[in-house]
Amino acid sequence: MSSIGWSTSTRASTRNVWKFARRFITSSPSRFAILIFAALILLFTALFSLPIASADRTVTPLSDALFTAVSTICVTGLATVDMATHWSPFGHVLVFLGVNIGGMGVLTLASVLGLVISKKLGLRAKLLAAGDSNPLRAHGGVVNEGQTVRLGEVGQLLTTVALSLIVIEVVVAALLYPGLLMAGIPPLAALWEAPYYAAMSFTNTGFTPNAGGVTEFADDYFVLTVLMVSVFLGSIGFPVIYTLLKHVWHVKRWSLHSKLTLITTAILFVAGAVVFLLLEYDNPKTFGSMDAVDTTFQAFFLSAMTRSGGFSVVEIGDLNGSSLVAGAMLMFVGGGSASTAGGIKVTTLAVLAIAVWSEARGRQSVEAFGRRIPSDVQRVALSVVAWGATIVALSTIVIAQITKAPIADVLFDVISAFGTVGLSTGLTAELPESASYVMALTIFMGRVGTVTLAAAVAATTRTQLYSLPVERPIVG
Repeated sequence: MSSIGWSTSTRASTRNVWKFARRFITSSPSRFAILIFAALILLFTALFSLPIASADRTVTPLSDALFTAVSTICVTGLATVDMATHWSPFGHVLVFLGVNIGGMGVLTLASVLGLVISKKLGLRAKLLAAGDSNPLRAHGGVVNEGQTVRLGEVGQLLTTVALSLIVIEVVVAALLYPGLLMAGIPPLAALWEAPYYAAMSFTNTGFTPNAGGVTEFADDYFVLTVLMVSVFLGSIGFPVIYTLLKHVWHVKRWSLHSKLTLITTAILFVAGAVVFLLLEYDNPKTFGSMDAVDTTFQAFFLSAMTRSGGFSVVEIGDLNGSSLVAGAMLMFVGGGSASTAGGIKVTTLAVLAIAVWSEARGRQSVEAFGRRIPSDVQRVALSVVAWGATIVALSTIVIAQITKAPIADVLFDVISAFGTVGLSTGLTAELPESASYVMALTIFMGRVGTVTLAAAVAATTRTQLYSLPVERPIVG
């Protein structure tokens, strides 16, 4: 009888735990998403600390293990250790698995886990998943059916996320393998490096399995082009991939989000290349020693990688100060929403640019491609920029005070951390332990998203049933 009573008590306790988990997921999905990412970081920190994870079979210091875990799960690419030589094969496998898990996105991952626990994707879980494709879904207010992804399509979106991640990485690896062989990489080594590069490019991480990095392929346009295409696909976002798969030849049926993402991405890609070309063409340490064709190609490659890719053929520390500023601006913008890229996102920039243009023309509403962008989306965009700028400013001040390093180098690496880009002037690898923790926190806040972070802080959503008298302060 006692064993029966103990078994009944155990089942009751298990049911209570599952009920609590389901209530936690549905009542505060944003907090649950952040909790999942934090738990993954702690798990990978413990794994990276194991002696088997390091090449010399010693315990990796906590600060380095934690920073690597954050950079891996948040698909950033910054490192405080030499990623190619410090880790053992087991450690490299951890990095490979971590970036693919993190590449799925914090909200998408939380939705999948929530689906497993609750057995079905309920309304709030669908709102959570759709929130990754459209920040307004995680924001109060009415949402019409013309948004990026309808609630009924969320299940298909989650399937698209998983399938696109696997299929694109397999195709990219298959394309890279012969390129690596022609570059002189041994067949067995290329068999590992090809999927590794595929994962690091599509997730926009930028880690390399070899000490020389992509500089070994500086003259190999094929390999570098495949990496650029893979970075582009990862940076446009899963909702855009989802739209292209459904309506690839029907541009009129593309969502407004997809149009803004693709157009803004193309503009920034070309504009960034032109800027780098103008600023670096006479720099002997970077483009000055190249011919016209190499200079043009490398300018486009650098433009793509500063958006979020993280690979670099030239030494970032050798760039002119003006180029570092231009690169920092591109990194701050980042890629598309619900993508493996970071930053404030290209749609945020597009919405604000359209709003400014509409205000300059004296229009009452903000419109694009025959659609009106509601004011609450504009407020979210403005909030994202404000939160992002605040995080970057505070981190820059703290790290500059700790390291006493040149402010330009600190600002570049901090924005690279916030935008989860992975490019560095060399500062991150030399950070003292206290500064590395600050940088890791910056990466985490940049990856989980400022909107998600703000939503998690808010305990409840209150509806205001009255309005106060209007008074207009002087602005500008």
